[in-house]
Amino acid sequence: MSNKIGWIGLGRMGEAMVKRLLKAGHGVSVWNRTRSKAEPLVEYGAQLVATKLDLAACEVVFTMVSTTDDLKEVLFGEGGLVTGKTLPRVVVDSSSISQEGSAEIRQQLETLGVAYLCTPVSGNAKVAKAGKLLTVSSGPKALYDQVEPYLQAMARKVMWVGEGELARVWKIAHNTMFGVIIQNLCEITVLAEKAGIPRNVFLESINDSVLGSMYTRYKTPVLSNLDFEHVTFTPKLLLKDMDLGMAAAKAHGVPMPAAAATRESIARMVGHGHDNVDFSILLQETAKDAGLEIQPLNLKISDGLES
Repeated sequence: MSNKIGWIGLGRMGEAMVKRLLKAGHGVSVWNRTRSKAEPLVEYGAQLVATKLDLAACEVVFTMVSTTDDLKEVLFGEGGLVTGKTLPRVVVDSSSISQEGSAEIRQQLETLGVAYLCTPVSGNAKVAKAGKLLTVSSGPKALYDQVEPYLQAMARKVMWVGEGELARVWKIAHNTMFGVIIQNLCEITVLAEKAGIPRNVFLESINDSVLGSMYTRYKTPVLSNLDFEHVTFTPKLLLKDMDLGMAAAKAHGVPMPAAAATRESIARMVGHGHDNVDFSILLQETAKDAGLEIQPLNLKISDGLES
């Protein structure tokens, strides 16, 4: 097993995706800014490297970081992946960043002779662990075909949507919808509970209706039990993505009134100091606005992700 794959960025998502690659038999070398977050992967067969430059000899390097600036830093900053004499053949980025930032990074990498594929994903760390991610890629089709086996190891479905930065547009649209759905789901759940329908009963009914989805089902346990400390995605990250969505809407001349209202709701939640908690704490905020004091139900409820 040779370590053809390098990986930069081992947050909740990155760690789960690397484990899927290792489980599929791929050799993976990993680097993370906080080394302690990378160390547990050694037990699963990953090779831990000391610097980003140590990954430059890998055939393909995946990156998954928080912002455009973070991605530029790990690639082009001091000691960055492509600042040495040896360069990787391919960089595959799965971060949630802007179309404009991605295009700028593509130009810099391709000038150096490094191929670049955008591959954002749909799903949180628990979805990744269960092997149920969706990956959506854009860039040269031949490059996508080359990388596809690695993507298949991490996801239940993989897609190519076109050239350039189109996958960034897809991810921005996806996460904007993500925000609007959680906003609406929290509103109607509070409405139902205040009117007298038990919260878990209402959520179960939605999951089994034509409106139910993998998303509503895997959020049902946390919305029922108010276990916001098990973080899948923070309010601050959701606000960043809503801002990307509104910027894209402005650039393309698309009115998005529901997204605009949701963006303000998420900004209010961030302003209240909710940081390292799950974004679904929005349910609690919505209940407070409605004068409803909600309590954890402490029920054993499936999130639909079990094998």
